[in-house]
Amino acid sequence: MSDGAPEVAVRVSDEAGPDGREGAIRVVTIDRPRALNAIDVATMQALLAAFEACAHTPQLRVVIVTGAGERAFVAGADVAALAGMTPVEAHGFSRLGHRVGAAIEALPVPVIAAVNGFALGGGCELALACDFVYASTTARFGLTEARLGVIPGFGGTVRLAKRIGVARAKELLFTAETIDAAEAARLGLVNRLCEPAALMTEARRVAGVICARAPLAVASAKRALHESVDLTEAEALTVEADLFSALFSTADLRAGMRAFLDKLDKGGGPPVWQGR
Repeated sequence: MSDGAPEVAVRVSDEAGPDGREGAIRVVTIDRPRALNAIDVATMQALLAAFEACAHTPQLRVVIVTGAGERAFVAGADVAALAGMTPVEAHGFSRLGHRVGAAIEALPVPVIAAVNGFALGGGCELALACDFVYASTTARFGLTEARLGVIPGFGGTVRLAKRIGVARAKELLFTAETIDAAEAARLGLVNRLCEPAALMTEARRVAGVICARAPLAVASAKRALHESVDLTEAEALTVEADLFSALFSTADLRAGMRAFLDKLDKGGGPPVWQGR
């Protein structure tokens, strides 16, 4: 892959929300541009540490995940590293990837994938673990592992089917073909297309919109969606009712409803969220 001095695997930067709250938005950037941001063990460990740190950052409201440069979000797992693995090492690498995906899904804040360029193999799997995907019009997606004699190992066989349906997932997995951003959007893999120069601007804009919403409500909505996937409808509705009713004990709900009623009566301002 890359030669010379080692590249920083992952960069993390914090940004203020639209209300000036410091650290409300965190940008996690896979930063191995000379390797097209390919993921090796060290990069995956750095991603896991970054997402685990997010879970202990109370002021955080949104995470954006992207890749350094314009050519790639993540072009896949580092094939040079994969080629030398034993089955035991490969199993450990796969489970490490599963831990990263689980850490993203467990975060109480939304995680937006801002996909610039190639999102292939492990890169597509990383994007699928995020809550939703914005992509530049030049992005390309694919689970191309069958070209290498292997299958996705970071959750792709599970999450792709949930995102776009089993039959379409089979087609992409079995052919190992790549698709452009427009086709990815048509299939439902991508939520929104942006011109390359506008991708991060749009991701930040939507992050700002989310920052303006009640954080406990957003967290509960994410939890309800994730927990309901493998439940019966009756079980999922029970989860929803429990989360809905629990919010009635929060200061944020009282602030939100008071602000709404004050606005109707007196033209009051927006609520101030406390996250409790």
